[in-house]
Amino acid sequence: MPENKEPHVAKFVYDFTEGNKDLKDLLGGKGANLAEMTNLGLPVPPGFTITTEACKVYLDSGEEPAALRDEVSAHLDALEQRMGKKLGQADDPLLVSVRSGAKFSMPGMMDTVLNIGLSDKSVKGLTKQAGDERFAWDSYRRLIQMFGKTVLGVDGELFEEALEQAKEAKGVQVDTELDAADLKKLVTAFKKIVKGQAGRDFPQDPREQMDLAIKAVFDSWNGDRAKLYRRQERIPGDLGTAVNVCSMVFGNLGPDSGTGVAFTRDPASGQQGVYGDYLQNAQGEDVVAGIRNTVALADLEAIDKTSYDQLMKIMETLENHYLDLCDIEFTIERGKLWMLQTRVGKRTAGAAFRIATQLVDQGLIDETEALQRVTGAQLAQLMFPRFDEDAKAEQVGRGIAASPGAAVGKAVFDSYTAVKWSRSGEKVILVRRETNPDDLDGMIAAEGILTSRGGKTSHAAVVARGMGKTCVCGAEELEVDTKRRRMTVPGGHVVEEGDVISIDGSSGKVYLGEVPVVPSPVVEYFEGRMHPGADDADELVEAVHRMMAFADRKRRLRVRANADNAEDALRARRFGAQGIGLCRTEHMFLGDRRELVERLILADTETEREESLKQLLPLQKKDFVELFEAMDGLPVTVRLLDPPLHEFLPDITELSVRVALAESRQEPHENELRLLQAVHRLHEQNPMLGLRGVRLGLVIPGLFTMQVRAIAEAAAERKSAKGDPRAEIMIPLVGTVQELEIVREEADQVIAEVEAATGTRLKLAIGTMIELPRAALTAGQIAEAAEFFSFGTNDLTQTVWGFSRDDVEASFFTAYLEKGIFGVSPFETIDKDGVGSLVKSAATAGRATRPDLKLGVCGEHGGDPESVHFFHEVGLDYVSCSPFRIPVARLEAGRAATESRGSDHR
Repeated sequence: MPENKEPHVAKFVYDFTEGNKDLKDLLGGKGANLAEMTNLGLPVPPGFTITTEACKVYLDSGEEPAALRDEVSAHLDALEQRMGKKLGQADDPLLVSVRSGAKFSMPGMMDTVLNIGLSDKSVKGLTKQAGDERFAWDSYRRLIQMFGKTVLGVDGELFEEALEQAKEAKGVQVDTELDAADLKKLVTAFKKIVKGQAGRDFPQDPREQMDLAIKAVFDSWNGDRAKLYRRQERIPGDLGTAVNVCSMVFGNLGPDSGTGVAFTRDPASGQQGVYGDYLQNAQGEDVVAGIRNTVALADLEAIDKTSYDQLMKIMETLENHYLDLCDIEFTIERGKLWMLQTRVGKRTAGAAFRIATQLVDQGLIDETEALQRVTGAQLAQLMFPRFDEDAKAEQVGRGIAASPGAAVGKAVFDSYTAVKWSRSGEKVILVRRETNPDDLDGMIAAEGILTSRGGKTSHAAVVARGMGKTCVCGAEELEVDTKRRRMTVPGGHVVEEGDVISIDGSSGKVYLGEVPVVPSPVVEYFEGRMHPGADDADELVEAVHRMMAFADRKRRLRVRANADNAEDALRARRFGAQGIGLCRTEHMFLGDRRELVERLILADTETEREESLKQLLPLQKKDFVELFEAMDGLPVTVRLLDPPLHEFLPDITELSVRVALAESRQEPHENELRLLQAVHRLHEQNPMLGLRGVRLGLVIPGLFTMQVRAIAEAAAERKSAKGDPRAEIMIPLVGTVQELEIVREEADQVIAEVEAATGTRLKLAIGTMIELPRAALTAGQIAEAAEFFSFGTNDLTQTVWGFSRDDVEASFFTAYLEKGIFGVSPFETIDKDGVGSLVKSAATAGRATRPDLKLGVCGEHGGDPESVHFFHEVGLDYVSCSPFRIPVARLEAGRAATESRGSDHR
């Protein structure tokens, strides 16, 4: 057994009266907030929390800390004294729940066991205590079911099948219609399942039940679904979970009892009001599981006005205390309200923006904190298209709008199929009666989720909102048959697996077939087609506009665009771009110009080569004139030709076939033969590491100087037209300063010639792309010849890791992500430890040589939220990304500038 290395901590167990909301690292989110509510004097059942440190010791060593058992015993004794009863005692048993609670909310991903302390003896005491035999046996069957599945690893479907058989035998539809005698039989059946599947009897010792449940919660931190969820949500895997042991309160004691979930604002829209679900005569798991359809929280006022009024006051207290939307779980036990949990609630992207601006207007938070309440990922969600309301579509149902968006895909009825079809390139909608944590794989793979049961607080709704997935819940008129893999809609039409359906998470509507989509109003705002403040302006647009204004005022990083033509440049400018950080000139050589490039490659003499370059020059110049006009007054960084020349030539196999056919037919084929010889001559085993970038400029005389001349002449023409061109010339794939010095010398000479010929003074900065490890490691030397660096993090990632993106993403990235080697693809978010350390050291070395060196990044990481924060931290001047990602980068740059003063608001 590995050595048990325990951290130096004062204790591993805290009573609810000892903690507070700022101890999430130690007590987890649930435990910290239970302690905070206790401190506020709210009605919280007494209990205690086992810290995340205890979990870490257990996970590292395989053994619980030596001191843990004694500490748990001491706190259990104190709890028993306070409650006036002992855990599981025969005549009047104390029962407890054992719940997980990590720092960050992971709904349904880890384990919970309720009613611990019940046994064959204490169930009789609970009957006497509650005066309700049915309630006692229902609580006991729930314990065996949850304990068997969670702690002993019994297949949960076996318990569900036994429960269904009991209802069928009784001739009833729901479990509340089973009486005490039925439930006694069910307990016997459940115990037989445990014995047969786990090879042991259900434990009758209450302390053994509690200890095993605590260990099971620790183990669930590394369960498959928890690890998958952490990867999806980018939650670190070394945090561990706390365990909360709480005295039980019962919502299943009859019609004057119940359980519910409440939100201080609508998590879907952000609107203030009474939002949530309530279920009479039920325990908490019944609500989030979505097994029974709830009533709206507002209906509680008619059911139990005293509890309702108290709950409304508590909700107001919590929102004013946390200064945010709060998600609350509560239970009413025979008319008495108990608070079981609160947390800052997950919300949709639209709600996040609305709530942030509402709280600023209410004076509860300032602009700096507001920026920490929204994310670039949420903004990106808001820019996705939505369904065209004017389109002809056959609506077949309507449920609860649980998580917005427009999702279209083939209906599938289990997670395995969703994953399988998705990996084959199919877009799918996961259709279930209700989801549970085991469906997480399928929920991630699907475009959207549709359930016939559950509400806004069901598992499907909560997880979908957290992931930004479109979700419609509780579409009761749809009959979902997962066994026959079909869904029957009103009117009798049957949707078979593979049929296309569309779901609208903003309205809850369900349609047959594919519904056309239209641009998001947020995109229309960025395009200038919707104006904040106008009478018809969308409320969401107003909120986004204000948050973008906050971000632009706060940010230090400038945001540029990757754009290769005037059309893209103009769109980028509308989206807020402050220049072009990457113009890829190779895109200008495609289409009709490919033939000119072929001539250049095939040129046998200097005269032929110069003639080809002469024809290309005016075409290049025209491109740059249009680009400089579109971005007038803003910097435009033009990267000289980068890709291997063979990319401009025909495919070697196709060309070989053409030559062979021509020879067999004795047809003229001199040109094809010359092309084939050129392709063979330029063929490389690994072209991405071959003749490309600066190497082309050194090997093909006149190529780079032609491009530099086109840039210079275009800039001079724009100046003569009273424009303000701010061109920058970027040399790609430099690995040594000598390469840059040679190309720069030639470029300076060409620029001087253009200045002399036009009588125009040009200020054209010349710099380089840092995309090779050697360039990063010798950045101090390279800066002697460069006025700016632009980090090409796509190629830098490939060369640092030693793999080709086009190949590895399809071959082994999925396995690496599943095994936890990658938390996220290094092409999606920058690898801070490897690639990031090179960026940081190169930036430092470059500025040591040239203090005024301009630093930017133009890889896809420039639009990734997490990467933007890194680039801010290391002191870059700008990021450059695709036009669509510009608003995301602007927002995240503002968040990065305020992050040290803001809170972690996952």
